[in-house]
Amino acid sequence: MRIEAVELHQIELPLKAPFATSFGVMHKRQLVLVKVLAEGVYGWGEVSPLNDPLYNYETPETAWHILKDYAIPQVLGKQIGEPTAVPALYREIRGHNFAKAGLENAVWDAFGRAQGVPLAKLLGGVRDRIDVGVSIGIQQSSDALVRVVDGFMSQGYKRMKIKIKPGRELPDLTAVRRAFPAVAMMADANSAYSLADIPVFQALDELKLTMYEQPLAWDDIVDHAKLQAAVKTPVCLDESVHTADDARKALELGSCRIINIKVGRVGGLTSAREIHDLMRARGLDVWCGGMFESGIGRAINVHMTTLPGFTLPGDTSASDRYYHEDIVDEPAVLNPDGTLSVPTRPGIGVDVVPAMLKKYTTRSLTMRA
Repeated sequence: MRIEAVELHQIELPLKAPFATSFGVMHKRQLVLVKVLAEGVYGWGEVSPLNDPLYNYETPETAWHILKDYAIPQVLGKQIGEPTAVPALYREIRGHNFAKAGLENAVWDAFGRAQGVPLAKLLGGVRDRIDVGVSIGIQQSSDALVRVVDGFMSQGYKRMKIKIKPGRELPDLTAVRRAFPAVAMMADANSAYSLADIPVFQALDELKLTMYEQPLAWDDIVDHAKLQAAVKTPVCLDESVHTADDARKALELGSCRIINIKVGRVGGLTSAREIHDLMRARGLDVWCGGMFESGIGRAINVHMTTLPGFTLPGDTSASDRYYHEDIVDEPAVLNPDGTLSVPTRPGIGVDVVPAMLKKYTTRSLTMRA
């Protein structure tokens, strides 16, 4: 398959409600969509770092720059035999995994469309539905949080991920556990804590949480090993794992027992599958995290989660969790049993609606071979 052209579209989607984490409050979502055109077919990918350099150093602005000036020129005009060959084309570019993922994943979609098969089949998926949970931002009070959890449980979500920050962990999570003794619940700290807070996490152990997600520094695996040794609840790494080699090192140190695989954070579907395979070989759990994706990134996450090692509900909630309207023709809809159905059309199984793309696009660029 020869890559003949690549389009970039930066979009801005308003959130249904502000979303608060230890980073701050987000009101709208900026994303970059990547469209690859190759020998009569096309494919879509999505670049989904946060609007500001808070989750990691990437932003939509840096991704646009890296794609336009570095990554896309390495791909244009190239003959690609398999999507897994794409990362090698720009291996000299250090970091910038979200940008790389958007381009690589668009090629995966194009291959699926060309072969007439869903992305899940190309990846080796084994499910036609995936279990999903929901991510809940920091609320104004513990009582407000309980009400929000109750609302999502009534919709059928199977797992609650509660954002926490110092001082807003024990009161909030205790209130939810008292109200819902059996609900699957995890705490996402977004790197807001240090080893001095070990007593806090030891106290949280009593709430029987599924995991503590990335409690310590965003680039750390050493101190997380000390925390994991001190608590009963599994530690899950997120921001500090970018490759299968990172995951191997973390496991050898004892830094975690679970890994959150965000396709963008790890640089695309090829790397995501490598981390999945490593964890599955060790008999350890993985799940798919979310970055407030549009319907393009959401569909990619759904297909990724069909792999057999994704044993825990992920963050890929329905489109209407965050947005009043999505940009794709078949937005993700929550089934009554708390699952999302895997799209069955070729490639990622959804298409961008031109009117929606025009409505939310803030800038576009086309580069040709």
